[in-house]
Amino acid sequence: MTERRTLYPPIEPRRSGMLEVGDGHRLYWEQCGNPDGKPVVFLHGGPGGGASPDHRRQFDPERYNILVFDQRGCGRSTPHASLHANTTWHLVDDIERLRTEIADIDKWQVFGGSWGSTLALAYAQTYPERVTELVLRGIFLFDQYEVDWLYKDGGAAAVFPDKWEEFIGPIPEHERGDLVAAYQRRLAAQDPDVQLSAAKAWSKWEGETVTLLPSPHTIEEFTEPQRAIAIARIENHYMRAGGWLDEGQLLRGADKLRGIPGVIVQGRHDMCTPPRAAWALHRAWPEAELNIVPDGGHLYSEPGVLDALIRATDHFAVDRSREVSGIM
Repeated sequence: MTERRTLYPPIEPRRSGMLEVGDGHRLYWEQCGNPDGKPVVFLHGGPGGGASPDHRRQFDPERYNILVFDQRGCGRSTPHASLHANTTWHLVDDIERLRTEIADIDKWQVFGGSWGSTLALAYAQTYPERVTELVLRGIFLFDQYEVDWLYKDGGAAAVFPDKWEEFIGPIPEHERGDLVAAYQRRLAAQDPDVQLSAAKAWSKWEGETVTLLPSPHTIEEFTEPQRAIAIARIENHYMRAGGWLDEGQLLRGADKLRGIPGVIVQGRHDMCTPPRAAWALHRAWPEAELNIVPDGGHLYSEPGVLDALIRATDHFAVDRSREVSGIM
């Protein structure tokens, strides 16, 4: 049996700082790995989630020049949980500014998971000439089906009925027809206690659905007050706006990815971003290799998912031809 890959050893940034991107936003960024290695940018999930030290460890530090950053309003970026000038297209512009002003490179590999996959696709379809490869996990295309899967009865609620009851519990029955709007009103409340209570309930629901085996540690991470506020406010903001994407936009734009090799890693039992979207993207983008992990869920840290991701980054660690067969 082939040995499964695990995260590379911990690595510290060799450079870090804050980038002014306008509209009052400053992004925290860091670079690590080999300054002469293959450039890659890591796009974290969320929206509002932030990056972690483990995200650097999905790349061979001897062969990659790694840039990780916190998106607008989350992590160590400022101002915290700000919704001002915070849209998909602001973030796409931020990635391009990071490429030119911080990384100072011509093109790079783009790696994104969950919401990071949405953002990676939006960036690659806007700047295809700047992308060498795409490595994506847990595809979220921001179609209405996917939003409804998470926030209407009958989707994830059918898999986690007890947790769904907890999620809708704070919302009066007459407001449950539009849970995203109902939560938005509470997240915008003047009373900080009301706002924090809503943020914790929203983020706890996400923490329950991202893994098939939730642990107290996972839920603690998602409901830590500062993190919960950023996740809930920013994610709710994006869900209400459909990610500032037209319905089906990322699938229709897949022709712009032609010539870009890629790997799509998708857990068969992903209840947060089900395999339906990954399959549709694979059919629209034939250069991409689709790896459905039989025992995988949503999180990158699940053994089968992590193994597939690191095999993909190892494969793309050096410049190659556009041929992508035999990646896995």
